[in-house]
Amino acid sequence: MKTSLFFFFFFCCSLSLLFCFHLPRVSSSAGVDRLKLPPRGWNSYDSFCWTISEDDFLTSAKVVAKYLKSHGYEYVVVDYLWYRRLVPGAYVESLGFDVIDQWGRMVPAPDRWPSAKSGKGFTEVAKEVHSLGLKFGIHVMRGLSRQAFDANTPILDITTGRAYKESGREWRAQDIGIKERSCAWMPHGFMSVNTSLPAGRAFLSSLYHQYAEWGVDFIKHDCVFGADFNLEEITYVSRVLKKLNRPILYSLSPGTSVTPTMAKELKGLANMYRVTADDWDSWGDVASHFDVARDFAKAEMVPGEGLLGNSWPDLDMLPLGWLTDQGVNRGPHRQCNLTLDEQRTQMTLWSMARSPLMFGGDVRKIDMTTYKLITNPTLLEINDYSSNNMEFPYVTGKILGPTMSHLTRQSRISMLNRGSDHHHARGVGLTSCKDSNANGWSVESLDQYHEQICWREEGEQLNQEPLCLYKRKPLLASTDHVLYGQDSRQLFTSDDGVKSCLDASPRHKITSREWKKQPSFSTCKGDANQMWKLSSNATLRSSYSGLCVRVKQVKANDVRISGVRSWIATGRRGEIYVAFFNLNVEKTLISAKLSDMAKVLPGRNLEVWSGQRYGAVGDPLEMVVEKHGCALFVLTCS
Repeated sequence: MKTSLFFFFFFCCSLSLLFCFHLPRVSSSAGVDRLKLPPRGWNSYDSFCWTISEDDFLTSAKVVAKYLKSHGYEYVVVDYLWYRRLVPGAYVESLGFDVIDQWGRMVPAPDRWPSAKSGKGFTEVAKEVHSLGLKFGIHVMRGLSRQAFDANTPILDITTGRAYKESGREWRAQDIGIKERSCAWMPHGFMSVNTSLPAGRAFLSSLYHQYAEWGVDFIKHDCVFGADFNLEEITYVSRVLKKLNRPILYSLSPGTSVTPTMAKELKGLANMYRVTADDWDSWGDVASHFDVARDFAKAEMVPGEGLLGNSWPDLDMLPLGWLTDQGVNRGPHRQCNLTLDEQRTQMTLWSMARSPLMFGGDVRKIDMTTYKLITNPTLLEINDYSSNNMEFPYVTGKILGPTMSHLTRQSRISMLNRGSDHHHARGVGLTSCKDSNANGWSVESLDQYHEQICWREEGEQLNQEPLCLYKRKPLLASTDHVLYGQDSRQLFTSDDGVKSCLDASPRHKITSREWKKQPSFSTCKGDANQMWKLSSNATLRSSYSGLCVRVKQVKANDVRISGVRSWIATGRRGEIYVAFFNLNVEKTLISAKLSDMAKVLPGRNLEVWSGQRYGAVGDPLEMVVEKHGCALFVLTCS
């Protein structure tokens, strides 16, 4: 028996078609445990960088409560440096402008957060947010601040309310801070804490209990994931949060070099974790998310097991509407640089991939087009409740622009979508040392005095030129702390001229479109970020993050942001969602066969189509899509 299906063109490039179809309205909040759904809310970073004040934040929270809460946007989050005084000389990388308490813990800067005076912290802000029916979140960095380390502050023992003492002495910040493992992209800001010491664990406990006492519901923990992986701190913080008397959503960042194998080590520890570098309003940033979203869906990690609920791969915030710029001392002052088609592509991919949706624009100045996009009920339905979400590989495209012949267009699309075996280069990245793809390094002698380590894949021909790094002795003093691989540590340079050394993590915050360039080489400094150990299992392990270097073949055409993509998912009422994405710079006809859809949706009979409002539709399903645009189809049984 053949199944008859209706299709609805959801949106492509015309605003008038954007909301032509709505599923039967189901409240996203009524009777739903949102801890089991992708988190949704607003974060201050994209619109304020670090400069937001209490007045600006609470005004924004009121807008979220009035216009976005009913659409599931329930978190309002203060991003980083809320403890930094906004005075001349203070900026993102400055030192000495932060406000800390007597125990070395960050507290809100009173010039920006006046209700924090008299030791109240964020208590009054959290109360106001809760009165609006919202949940309050903050951004925190790894471990201990450099300012507390330099001041050598005592550590609070939360069980006694006094300074932590052990073995007959009082422990202080310099006893637990690992200065060598300072955050690679904020070296003057924060460093790791030695969690193997009871005093180090006592410090972290005092931090997160204070956040809970303030009324915090969401913690974004930065410089602990991706290339900055710190599993020991994540594990201990997760343990502290799990023992609290109420749930706090635990988010990890950043996402540079994240792989599914690495993320599997987070099982049961967190609720969302970044899988890309910072996403800003450039087409390169948006397009860079397609591969990583595909990889995590393929690994069946959407969702995964999280802390007291699910965990979700996070594609980062939505930089839409009125924004600021990265790393500046300035609030919102410009419009989003993405075209409307590119914004729709971003929102649709984020929804189809079931990423957390954290809006980053200035909600006080949100325009109707942006508002309708981020509250679109069909996209939010997909984000909340769809299943079997995956990239759909059986899609073809034909560029309709004037610059290519028909044959060239078809060949180019085929090459970009299905890959080519030619013109490969080697790309260097990081992964969990448990990943078998990290095995392949060995020592090769240059002469009687010098050695290099080289990567050879299993089955690689000996006459093929290997990727090699030159060894250099470490520069660190013997008294410096190293958590991983303390013996046989080495610096590795790109050539024997010793001009630069291999970094585990970038030395500055990078955007998503720069992500594939990592790891990088920089001036040899000899800190943990440049220290590596060649292990007996043929892995090259970082002293900074405990991650291992992997080398993979990269197609030469991977650097081009072009081609067509498609995603498919099923809905909770039996509907099927199909999204077409045009990454080309020209209008493209995108097509998919029904028989191919059946390959990825077993048990679905997709033989006959009938159309509603748009007439009869045959096989294949196809649509002309504008450059960088998308089309979303909702298919329902008749």
